[in-house]
Amino acid sequence: MSEPDIQTTLDARGLFCPEPVMMLHNTIEDIAVGRVVEILATDPSTQRDFLKFCTFLGHEMLASEELEGEYRFLIRKNAED
Repeated sequence: MSEPDIQTTLDARGLFCPEPVMMLHNTIEDIAVGRVVEILATDPSTQRDFLKFCTFLGHEMLASEELEGEYRFLIRKNAED
């Protein structure tokens, strides 16, 4: 499966909870339904926080990966907030 077309990248590396989630919430508000945002983070709690964010708000977690302490997520906006 090919990677989806990423429209926005959010760099949250070096930030800690709750900043990455707050930044994601603002970014999601600014993009159209169906668009994909890539998030780069270093806070391990983002793995849990972004999954809960998607579940609660109805967005789709397309990818979640970790490589050498850096996390990368792809989230598709599925609904208007």
